[in-house]
Amino acid sequence: MDLKIVRDEMEKALVEGIIPFWLKRSVDSQYGGYLTCFDGEGKSTGDMNKYIVTQSRMLWGFSYLYPFCLREHKAAMEQAAEQGAQFIIAHFWDDKNGGFVWKTDRSGKVLDSGKVVYGESFALYALSEYYRFSGDAKFLGYAERTFELLQLYCADTLCGGYYENLETDWSLSAGGRFAGDRKSLDIHMHLMEAFTTLYAASGREIHKRKLRELVDILARFMMNTALGYGYNQFDRAFNRIPAINIHRTWNDERETAEVIGTPTDSTSYGHNVELSWLMKLAMDTLQDEEAAYTAVMQHLLDHSLAYGYDYEYGGIYRDGIADQEVLVKDKEWWQNFEALVGYSNGYLCFGEKRYLDALEKTWTFVKEKFINPQTGESRQLLRRNGEPVVSSMGNPWKGIYHTGRALAETIRRLDSISVKR
Repeated sequence: MDLKIVRDEMEKALVEGIIPFWLKRSVDSQYGGYLTCFDGEGKSTGDMNKYIVTQSRMLWGFSYLYPFCLREHKAAMEQAAEQGAQFIIAHFWDDKNGGFVWKTDRSGKVLDSGKVVYGESFALYALSEYYRFSGDAKFLGYAERTFELLQLYCADTLCGGYYENLETDWSLSAGGRFAGDRKSLDIHMHLMEAFTTLYAASGREIHKRKLRELVDILARFMMNTALGYGYNQFDRAFNRIPAINIHRTWNDERETAEVIGTPTDSTSYGHNVELSWLMKLAMDTLQDEEAAYTAVMQHLLDHSLAYGYDYEYGGIYRDGIADQEVLVKDKEWWQNFEALVGYSNGYLCFGEKRYLDALEKTWTFVKEKFINPQTGESRQLLRRNGEPVVSSMGNPWKGIYHTGRALAETIRRLDSISVKR
């Protein structure tokens, strides 16, 4: 397949599908913020509660994707971002304890005042990006205050890394399902992502230092760098432990509600390919030559192709056991959209045709099976062959972030590949 055709197809899917889908439906004109729950036809499901993670992802999307939108959408994109940023500060920021609460109802009344580091990281990420978009230093100030609270209450100064689930006053949550005794690759990867954008926005030395520290923690404690996969969950000292469904996580709230088992060496193929390109972005932002991590980034991609890729139908599976068997062969939207960025980044960095082949085959599966041509957005979950399992366009966790970002980031990399050629 011609790469220019792939690039143009992606641009059309983003500009004429994903951006208009969310711009038309998500802005809550009554209360502010964003509505995110839509069925397979793009109609509201009636679930109006708002999570900091998804409100932040929507704000990030309208800010970051502004350069890609059609001219006639630019004023609406700007307004959508501005009102979302104001809603997050007005209703999610905890004036007493600092930080962002986890969940509110549609009007902004607090339903869950917990401090979830996953949510804090996305608020920090979105507000940093909104500052880069708008130039309004007020929002960078909130991002920097959030960063400081993470260092004060969530940084584990004994073992390294960050605690993840905390209560209103920043006390640790209970253990087990409430995860006060656990650390995970997922949260640390997204903290790295957030600190990358924060450092790009602020240029401050402390943000740079903590970003580099996160890259090192991920590689040192949370990955098999030689074989190229990440482990899922750890105790506080980074000993691997069986993965469980944790309160206030996507795994715990999936509509299919399954439990996939508890091996200590389970891995997510989607996280691995996402981690590869996010590490590269972090190192580029740090202006580090990344010599120590170049091989790691490639190993993450190679492992996904060796053990988690479906060469018959295209796309990547959900979960597996390290370098052995695939546990779940269903295909979820976010893993496969992130794979587009991972494989295009792999080809840009390493020039090896297997990444280009995987990109093209994954895109064919995504555009033919995941993207609903009637709505322009992606279905949530498919069987291995593309048969829909969950056809919804949006839910409390699914917004513009993975689909919009993946296409934008892949387009940027395809443009760079074209220039290099």
